[in-house]
Amino acid sequence: MGGFLFQAFIYLVAAVIAVPIAKRLGLGSVLGYLIAGILIGPVIGLVGNETQQLQHFAEFGVVMMLFIVGLELEPRVLWQMRQRLLGLGGLQVGATALLIAAGGLALGLDWRMALACGLILSLSSTAIVLQTLNEKHLLKGEGGQAGFSVLLFQDIAVIPMLALIPLLAIPGSFHGNVQEGGHGAEQGGGHGEADAAHAVLSLVDGLPGWGVALVTLGAVAAVILGGIFLSRPLFRFIADSRLREMFTAAALLLVIGIALLMTLVGLSPALGTFLAGVVLANSEYRHELEADIEPFKGLLLGLFFITVGAGIDFETLFGEFSTVIGLTLGVMAVKAAVLFALAKLFRLPSPDNLLFTLGLAQAGEFGFVLLSFSLQNHVIDQRLVTLLSLVVALSMLLTPALFILYDKVLSRRGSDGEAREMDAIDDSGPIIIAGHGRFGQIVNRMLMGNGHKTVVIDHNSELVDGLRKFGSKVFYGDATRPDLLHAAGIEEAALLVVAIDDEEQALEIVKMAKLNHPNVHVIARATDRLSVYRLYRAGADDIVREVFDSSLRAGRYALEALGMHKFTARKAVRVFEDHDRQTLRELAQHWQEDVDVYDNEAYMSAARERNQMMLDAMAGMNREFHDRTDRAWTPPPKPTEPAGAGKKAAKSGSATGRKAGRKPRGKA
Repeated sequence: MGGFLFQAFIYLVAAVIAVPIAKRLGLGSVLGYLIAGILIGPVIGLVGNETQQLQHFAEFGVVMMLFIVGLELEPRVLWQMRQRLLGLGGLQVGATALLIAAGGLALGLDWRMALACGLILSLSSTAIVLQTLNEKHLLKGEGGQAGFSVLLFQDIAVIPMLALIPLLAIPGSFHGNVQEGGHGAEQGGGHGEADAAHAVLSLVDGLPGWGVALVTLGAVAAVILGGIFLSRPLFRFIADSRLREMFTAAALLLVIGIALLMTLVGLSPALGTFLAGVVLANSEYRHELEADIEPFKGLLLGLFFITVGAGIDFETLFGEFSTVIGLTLGVMAVKAAVLFALAKLFRLPSPDNLLFTLGLAQAGEFGFVLLSFSLQNHVIDQRLVTLLSLVVALSMLLTPALFILYDKVLSRRGSDGEAREMDAIDDSGPIIIAGHGRFGQIVNRMLMGNGHKTVVIDHNSELVDGLRKFGSKVFYGDATRPDLLHAAGIEEAALLVVAIDDEEQALEIVKMAKLNHPNVHVIARATDRLSVYRLYRAGADDIVREVFDSSLRAGRYALEALGMHKFTARKAVRVFEDHDRQTLRELAQHWQEDVDVYDNEAYMSAARERNQMMLDAMAGMNREFHDRTDRAWTPPPKPTEPAGAGKKAAKSGSATGRKAGRKPRGKA
C-alpha cells in the first residue's frame, strides 16, 4: 500500500505542478503532462517499469473520451459524416500505409515487415488530438470534424489490422524475440484491443466465421437497442434514489459494461462506447452522464500522457539519435503529405486544411500495442520494435508543438495556404470596426442603417471574401498593426469598435489606440468580467460583455414564467443591470492582474458588499411592488431583520436604482 500511495503521490505532484505552468506558458495541457512524465521518469527516475502497466489502465480514458464525444453527436450528424468517415478515413489509412511500406522496402525490410510497419504507423493519436481539439475549441470546425472522422475510421480499422498482422508472420525468423525485454515489447498503449485479442474470456473463440459475425452483430445491436429502450428506465430508477454517487456509479457501469462486451466479441471498446454515446445523444440524461464521466476521463488521459513521457527510452534514443530522429521526422512528413493532399481533394478550406494536416501527422498510442502484437506473432524483430516505439512516442511528444504552431501562426494564413497580403485600405471614415463576425456585423449594420460611414477590418480571409460577394466593403488585415489603422483614418476617427473575439488582440488594439489617439472613443467587446477589467485598465470607454444582455433577457423571461408581472420583471432587470455595471466599475478599482481574485481580499470584500447591496435593492423593489398590488410575491427570507429594515432597504434599493441609472463612462 505504501508503494502504491507513493507512486500515486509522485504522479499527482508532477501533474499539478507541470500542467498549470504549461497552460500559463501557452503550451497546452497535453504537453504539460508529457513533460511531467519525462521529468519523473527518465530525468529524475522516480518512476520505473510500473508505467507500462499503468498505461494499459490509463488508456481507458480514451474509451471514456469517445463516449463523451458520442454524446455530443446526434445520429443524424454522424450520418452526415459518412463520406468523410469512409472516404477521407479510408484513403488516409490506405495511402499512408502503402507509402510507409514503400519506404520500408527501400530501407531493405521484408515486404511483410514493411507492410506491418505501414499499417501500425498509419494510425494517429486519438487521445492527444481529441483532447487538444476540445481544449482549443476546434473540434466543431471543418478541420476538427475532418480529423475526428479519420480518427473514428482508424478505430474501426484496428479490427482488421489485428486479424491481418498474424498472416504476415515470418516463421522462425525471430526465434525468442517474444521473451526478450525492451521498451517496445512491453510498452502499453492503444484502446485495449490487444487485451481483447488475447483475452481469456471470449464469446467468439472457436466459432466459425458466420458465428463470429452473428455474435458481433448481436453485440452491436444489444448496445443500440439497450441505449434506446433500457437506458431511460434505468436512469430514471437511479435518479429516483436521489443519490448522486449512484448516478455516477451507473454511468461508470454503463461505460465499463459496454467496453467489456466489445472486448468479449473482439471489437474496439472505444468504438463500442462511442456508438453508445451517439445512441444516448438525444437522451434527457445526456448532460448528467457527461458531467459524471468527464472527471474520470480527464484524470485517466492525463495519467496516460504522463506514462508516455515516462516511458521514453533515452538510452536508446541517444545511442541511435540520428536514426530515431530521421525515422520520426520521415514518418510525420509522409503522413502530413498524405493528409494535406486529402484535405485538398476533399476541399477543406484554409486554415482548416493545415489544422487537419498537422493535427494527425503523429503516430498513435495504439502503435505500442500493435508493435508488441507484431513481435509476438513473429512479424517484426526486437530492434525494430524498440526503434519504432521511440518513433511513436517522439511523434506524440511533438504534436502539441505542432498545434501551437498552427494556433499562433498558421491559423491566420490565407485560403491558398500561403501568407496572404493585407489589403491596401483605400478608404477612411469616422468609424472604424475591427472584426466583422457575429458581433461586429450587427454593430456595422445598425450604424450603416442610420446613415453612418464605416471602415471594417477583419483578419478572417474566408469571411472577407464571402462578405464581398454580398457587396459589403470589408478589408482583410490585422487591426493590431498601426499602419492599417492609420490607413483607415484612426487620426480623424471619432469611434473605434473593437469587435474581435481574441481577447489578447482586442486588448492590444485598445491599448495602442488610446495611447496614440486618446480622443477616439473606443467600444470594446469583452468575454467575461476579467476581460472587462483588463479592457477598462487599457482605457476602453465602453465595454460590452458579449452574452450579458442576452442573459438579462433570459432572466426576465424566467421571472415572468414564475408569475411576476412583465412590467415589474423589466424593472427588476433594469435594477440588476444598473447595479451590476456599478459593481463592475467599483471592483475594477480593486482588481490586480497578477493576483487571483479569490486571493485578493480587497476585491472579495467589495464584491461581498456589493452583492448584499444588490440583494437589498431587489428585495426593496419587490416590496414596493407587493405594496402596490394584490399579487403575492414573497422575497427570499432574510435572517433576523430588525423592525423598519424593510422600508430602509426599499429606500436604499430605489436610491441605488436611480444612482445606477446614470450613464457612467466606461460602462460594461
